[in-house]
Amino acid sequence: MRNVQTVAANTFREAVRDRVLYNLVFFALLMMGAAILVGQVSIGIERDVIVSLGLTAISVVGIFIAVFLGVGLLSKEMDNRTLYALLAKPVKRWEFLLGKFFGLVMTLTVNTAAMAAGLYIALWSVNRAWQPSDIYILAAVYLILLKLALIVALALLFSCFTTPFLAILFTVGMYVAGLLAGDLRTVHGVELDPSMLRWMRGVSYVLPNFENFNVMGAAVHGHGVPGTLVWQATLYAILYTAIVLTGAAIVFSRRNLK
Repeated sequence: MRNVQTVAANTFREAVRDRVLYNLVFFALLMMGAAILVGQVSIGIERDVIVSLGLTAISVVGIFIAVFLGVGLLSKEMDNRTLYALLAKPVKRWEFLLGKFFGLVMTLTVNTAAMAAGLYIALWSVNRAWQPSDIYILAAVYLILLKLALIVALALLFSCFTTPFLAILFTVGMYVAGLLAGDLRTVHGVELDPSMLRWMRGVSYVLPNFENFNVMGAAVHGHGVPGTLVWQATLYAILYTAIVLTGAAIVFSRRNLK
């Protein structure tokens, strides 16, 4: 695992130096500042407005980082010819891929934590006190991070066999389809062929169900987030991410890099 750790550390350092990353984080903090202004004119629901906009900013900015930097992890290495020199050393392709994944997840963790801290600062600046329900915001942020890790894995998978532009489209498309996975299981209609309904339900179980990580509504309204939901979402993210990364490693190992 030493090779994986080395690649992950280098990926983390490169991502942190990326100006785009800082711009996205600044954008998130700016949205939280706007949430404070909006909250001041929303009498009685200041907390709900700030938490809603803050979590939305964390999620949206995190998705941008996961998709664009995730797709660029391989393409930049190949364009700069650094990948060939690295693989010439005793570094296996799956180790390189896994290191890239963990490096970007580390980057997302640091930036998500920074944005979550900004959200709590925004709450404090308005309420001047903590509420017991504020702890549920951490559960929502944690589940957002799990979602982002899964998106990074998907971005790596698609970038292993196609161009960066198509990889971005495929990753975004998979994310949108994953948001609708739950709806596909409950589709009813007399106009639809029964075989088509069965096919749609089957596809819904293959797609990553990103709604498993959505507890934003509960966090916004101060409702509890069940521990069972958290550990089930964690297990789901680990298993699905492992499957996607395994597929990415198989595809990448067979790719002709010449």
